[in-house]
Amino acid sequence: MYQNEESMKQAFIKLHLSILLAGFTGIFGKLISLNEGLLVWYRLLFASIIFFIVLKFYGKLKKVTMRDAVKIGLVGFVLSTHWVFFYGSIKASNVSIGVVVLSLMGFFSSIFEPFIMHRGFRIREMGLSLIAVLGVVLIFSFDTRYRLGIGLGVVSSMLCSLYSILNKKVGRLYSSGTMLLYQMIGGLVCLSFLMPVYLHFFTSKTMVPLGMDFIYMIIYVLFCTIALYVLQIQALKSLSAFTVNLSYNLEPVYSIIIAMILFHESKDLNFSFWVGMSMIVISVLWQMYFVAKEKSLNV
Repeated sequence: MYQNEESMKQAFIKLHLSILLAGFTGIFGKLISLNEGLLVWYRLLFASIIFFIVLKFYGKLKKVTMRDAVKIGLVGFVLSTHWVFFYGSIKASNVSIGVVVLSLMGFFSSIFEPFIMHRGFRIREMGLSLIAVLGVVLIFSFDTRYRLGIGLGVVSSMLCSLYSILNKKVGRLYSSGTMLLYQMIGGLVCLSFLMPVYLHFFTSKTMVPLGMDFIYMIIYVLFCTIALYVLQIQALKSLSAFTVNLSYNLEPVYSIIIAMILFHESKDLNFSFWVGMSMIVISVLWQMYFVAKEKSLNV
């Protein structure tokens, strides 16, 4: 019983450390001047190279079967498309909108997970998710100024939810380091095939990260990519995808506070924003309570 409680405690600590790091991802998306497609492509490139070197140096580079490599790589492609839509949302609106719409992950998880993981629907999950959805509606108060950003954010949220579920399904046999490396490589390969078409329709003034863009990119990759997703994958080994996705509703809290300090986005935040954010936080805390209660009954 003690080991089980300690394992759960460590999983929640790793989960919330990853959420704290995730709070900075939108900030870097705003700071780096590359368009969303190039930003994600370079993120995958640098992350693949750095992580390969790290695993090789520590002797933890593991081979996987070709079949599993393809599966893991495709999950990485889902992750990379989530990133493209996420940063597209931020660049079409602002950091606050991009990260708050991610609160819909719990809603999409409660729909996708029963089908993918072959389990029944849970009314409580749907109820908690709808609280987060209502919170998002209140935050923007039906404001149509950022319609494109909100739309891209909804797609991003759906893809992020799908990534977490698929990651849990295919990642049971491999370490978090192996999973992350093959996901980065898979996402890079798939996105590379699409980049010529993408750049034809969405041109960018800057094609290569130079100066501060390069510095931001390295920091971003080390902390907000490698460290973040290793922690998240480790947490998923003990927690459900729904719990992880719902907990990530706290990400906007960190991102918005930082954005308020760096980009002065507080001028766009009204009373309905704070009411909606409170509803999102309540839905997360409520889920944490039920998870802890269920685990205590099962030990």
